[in-house]
Amino acid sequence: MNIGLYFGSFNPIHIGHLIIANHVINFADINQVWLVISPQNPLKSSNALLNEYDRLHLVQKATEDNPKLKASNVEFRMPKPSYTIDTLLFLKEKHPKHKFSIIVGSDSYQNINNWKESEKLKKDYSFIIYERPGFIIDQNVINREKVIVLKAPLLEISATTIRSNIKSGKSIKYLVPEVVDKEIVENGYYKS
Repeated sequence: MNIGLYFGSFNPIHIGHLIIANHVINFADINQVWLVISPQNPLKSSNALLNEYDRLHLVQKATEDNPKLKASNVEFRMPKPSYTIDTLLFLKEKHPKHKFSIIVGSDSYQNINNWKESEKLKKDYSFIIYERPGFIIDQNVINREKVIVLKAPLLEISATTIRSNIKSGKSIKYLVPEVVDKEIVENGYYKS
């Protein structure tokens, strides 16, 4: 099975994440997208992160009605911070019949050389890159590396804005799936 791995903090998961995941299912040779919840991104601060199990629960709720999307907690059992190469090696060993590709925004892909063992990642794995405004992927990279570039529909939604809205008592309706909004309200997530 061809699996697209969409790594992120998902703090919280929002409509933009789901649109990208669904677009990859529709337009890349991928059978399933696994949304890999990162307990701690080595390139980001973890101060504003909701507990990883609560974030996993929100991703599970957001994807429960779509069998092609799956929440993954694989990095919860790994040393922190999590590195993409370590996760891929673990998954390859655990699921030898699956082929894994990395789903990433063009902004993040432009930082690929800062990732642990980036040359091995580029050599051994395919990348499905969704373009972000202002971050164009060079045609030479596309021709030389295992890269597919998709023009996914992008919304100007950020988890930071969603958390800010919650803290200030504003609605997040339509920014997150209804079930996620309900869970956030019921559990008081991101209030403090």
